[in-house]
Amino acid sequence: MTQARSALIVPGSPGTFHCVQRCVRRAFLCGLDRLSGRSFEHRKDWVEQRLALLAECFAVAIHAYAVMSNHLHVVFQFDPGWQAGWSDADVAARWMRLFPPREDSEAARDGKRERLLAQPERLTVLRARLANLSWFMKCLAEPIARRANAEDDCKGRFWEGRFKAQVLCDERALLAAMTYVDLNPVRAGIAQRLEDSDHTSIKARRDRAQDDAIHKPLTPILGKPLVAMLPVTLGDYLTLVEWTGKQVRPDKRGVLAAHAPSVLARFEQRPERWTTRVKAIGSGYWRVVGEVEDLVERAKQLQQRWLKGIGLAAALARAD
Repeated sequence: MTQARSALIVPGSPGTFHCVQRCVRRAFLCGLDRLSGRSFEHRKDWVEQRLALLAECFAVAIHAYAVMSNHLHVVFQFDPGWQAGWSDADVAARWMRLFPPREDSEAARDGKRERLLAQPERLTVLRARLANLSWFMKCLAEPIARRANAEDDCKGRFWEGRFKAQVLCDERALLAAMTYVDLNPVRAGIAQRLEDSDHTSIKARRDRAQDDAIHKPLTPILGKPLVAMLPVTLGDYLTLVEWTGKQVRPDKRGVLAAHAPSVLARFEQRPERWTTRVKAIGSGYWRVVGEVEDLVERAKQLQQRWLKGIGLAAALARAD
């Protein structure tokens, strides 16, 4: 039975999440349609551009993303306290960037801004929405659907009605989710190397990295800068993702655990278990990723006795 997402993720509460949004039509509506021969690769640019805009408007830190042919992944962090310093004018300006007036004129923008500033209760609602997971996903998916429908000259849904959301309970869960997302093209066999993984945060990180940046702390790829994230450098992360990719590639055997990057020891006592954790983001867990205690507590919150992933978390804990 479908449950309201608010039962697990209380609106307005801080947290770190992995979300997946899928297309509903035949397939490859963001890639190459093999039946018609038409390419829709340019829509992946739409998604990346939209993510960049949302990161500038929402109280969010985006840690990883991957735009695939028929779905997309985003790993991000919200904290309602981040927008506490925003003025009413800031809130109005951010909201207007997301929902500009229909008439593209300075007079129309000034009029909408003045109407918003004259409604303090409305601004309170908008401030909360700018730190809300569901509103972030709505503002990401809906404009893409409208553009795709206009391009295809059709109506109807472009995305599934509900997106999948996982709560990431700790640093290890966050690191595993980021690695899983950044390796999506490699795992799918679309890319052979990380530098060929177009429309992913790992590609963006590699392209932007300067020689001295690899020794600096890992920061969000988009959104709020300098967020306390993981105790690793950019170089550590790139090395870990590349090593993990060699373990999950379907056409290659995993390398010896002794060759695992040293940074992995901070998160995993047994390197051979790391691949299991990363793959489990997609199939082993469902609504919550963390330790046994985390899943048990979340199950109680949902008034359930069990959540998918508890057995896996227990097995990984015994392996430690």
